[in-house]
Amino acid sequence: MGRSSVRKVLYISSARSDYGLMRATLSRIQDHPRLEVEVVATGMHLMPQFGKTIQEIKKDGWKLHPIYATYEKDRKESMASFLGKFIQLLTSKIRKIKPHFILLLGDRAEMLGGAIVGAYLTIPVAHVHGGDISSTIDEFARHAITKLSHIHFPATKNAAKRIIEMGEESWRVSVVGAPGLDYILHGRLYSKAQIEMAYSINFTQPLILVLQHPVTLEIQDAQIQMRETMEALRELRYQTIVLYPNADAGGKKMILIIEQYRRYPFVRIYKSVPYRDYISLMKFATVMVGNSSSGIVEAPSFHLPVVNIGTRQAGRERAGNTIEVDYRKKDIQKAIRKTLFDTKFRKKLRSCRSPYGSGTAGYKIASILSKIPIDKKLLQKQLTYS
Repeated sequence: MGRSSVRKVLYISSARSDYGLMRATLSRIQDHPRLEVEVVATGMHLMPQFGKTIQEIKKDGWKLHPIYATYEKDRKESMASFLGKFIQLLTSKIRKIKPHFILLLGDRAEMLGGAIVGAYLTIPVAHVHGGDISSTIDEFARHAITKLSHIHFPATKNAAKRIIEMGEESWRVSVVGAPGLDYILHGRLYSKAQIEMAYSINFTQPLILVLQHPVTLEIQDAQIQMRETMEALRELRYQTIVLYPNADAGGKKMILIIEQYRRYPFVRIYKSVPYRDYISLMKFATVMVGNSSSGIVEAPSFHLPVVNIGTRQAGRERAGNTIEVDYRKKDIQKAIRKTLFDTKFRKKLRSCRSPYGSGTAGYKIASILSKIPIDKKLLQKQLTYS
């Protein structure tokens, strides 16, 4: 097959989280004879305080296009300014890349910027994980991306139903499952011994994995919320791995709190870890604490209990592995103890099943992108309600 018939898929990545989730899917797309992948890296990937994770993308060998827009300050205004700058830079970059599709995941500002550029430049936008329910600005952004996208790859039937109820034509919507499960179910994870050595863990004792992000409508309380979590962990004194939050407004304030606990020998703090390490840590952790979507979407595949704190994941479909708590130290401690010592709860975990598919999202996405006609019907969207 000649190169002229190969379709170029441009994936926009803003952080370690989305890239890790899409890594296996990008490989499936690249392996398809009618498709090739290029990657735009921006935002947190370029920020040293978050581990400068663009290096992970470079190691994987993609044709890479850095866009130097980052979050300059720890304020809401910085998020809006970033989005405006990113749209300007991406528009210029797109002219040179000339992709057939722009591929986006989730609800972050970078993805919204990609959807805006694709819609206005009449480049088909394919959106993964549309139709999910979360909270605050993430909710607005996700559904805005849906309305700007031409192809929808929801993770569940319920999410697909919401997309159609938003007026999207049903032929544009294909349930593919969550791409994060592709790597979990089919990738090569590290062994327990390898993780034990790499992170100085003693797996004869409980291991708590912590990932907590700021909530846009609650940034004035970000430090207080993080303090409650860290104090709960300090008093429990189990070995704990804490990962930095994302770069949204309030994230840097949370980091200031986290760093105050580095002096405790049972707490290990990381700006970032490679995705293979992160998923392997999830596999062998005793409990996960925080408000990351990975606790809702990926953790059930490991039957990993999750203490989900606060409102950030409100409304997401659950698998029965979560305990919901508010931002109070005593509630967090009580929930952690339940995951460790409540035999009835731990027995229930063994039968929990993820509603997010069976790890075949990459194959399905690649198949659809290779076949769907790029024509006026695709680009000219019509609402299905009047």
